[in-house]
Amino acid sequence: MTNPVAKIALEEHFMAPGFIDYFNKTSINISPELFGKALNALQDFGEMRIANMDSIGVEKAVLSLSGPGVQAETDTAVAIRKARECNDFLAAEIAKNPTRYGGFAHLAMQDPNAAADELERSVRELGFSGVMINGQTNGAYLDDDRFSVFWERASDLEAPVYIHPYNPPDVPYMYHGHSELFGPVWSWTVETGNHALRLVFGGVFDRFPKAKLILGHMGETLPYQLWRFDSRWEISNRGSKRLEMRPSDYFHRNIWCTTAGVCSDEPLRCAIDAMGVDRVMFSVDYPFERPEEAGRWIDAAPLSDEERAKVCHQNAKALLRL
Repeated sequence: MTNPVAKIALEEHFMAPGFIDYFNKTSINISPELFGKALNALQDFGEMRIANMDSIGVEKAVLSLSGPGVQAETDTAVAIRKARECNDFLAAEIAKNPTRYGGFAHLAMQDPNAAADELERSVRELGFSGVMINGQTNGAYLDDDRFSVFWERASDLEAPVYIHPYNPPDVPYMYHGHSELFGPVWSWTVETGNHALRLVFGGVFDRFPKAKLILGHMGETLPYQLWRFDSRWEISNRGSKRLEMRPSDYFHRNIWCTTAGVCSDEPLRCAIDAMGVDRVMFSVDYPFERPEEAGRWIDAAPLSDEERAKVCHQNAKALLRL
């Protein structure tokens, strides 16, 4: 067997002290027989995690808190304090093994000004590569004008914003009687993809053209729909909304995606062909997916050597300035 291709992975999760109660809010989305079994792996920063990385050639893992974290906190002061504690905890773990680990900040979006300040601290002082935000925060999505200060700071810092799935503020009736669809099978994709489309159609990338957005799970199905977004935008009930470019153009300028949680040739080829080979990056979604499966798949996927090198490590290195 040949050696695996060198890789950087950037949807790799951990758990911080004091955050398990937030994590438990996702128990409604997962089989009761399985929920919580990943906690040991989430809390490990040593031999187990490194061995899994080594087994598939992951040279560096950019770690992020397993959600929803403080996105599920209703007390703003508590959210601000705990987000800072989480970032300090992660920075201390990274300092033990800085060549193998990087980090995404965890932010309290309840206070956009505080979030912008904490992002700057996390990037400039802690050396993090950007931020992961676990969906909506108390019903607020990132296209809301209140977050302009955050987007301005993220753009100035050239810090990518990774939107990760979490539940919507309510349970839409379309999932009634189908609890299996409410969670990773489908609703998390719908929720996260819709969040990203709010940013596109809400003009966030017109106001902040240097903003950088990352989506996991092969772009949450959005690459498949780019032509239709352009076509149907023209006839949509859009009122006074206008965009400077076609909706698909923002996917070529402002948006990247990772393979996290998807080990399938067809959507990989779609994402590369739709968004460009410079905008697709390998990830595992550890520990919720099996590293060996993700690694074997990407090493054998129908890519040219140049494409595989870009997807596996070059694109992440460039975007995150690693």
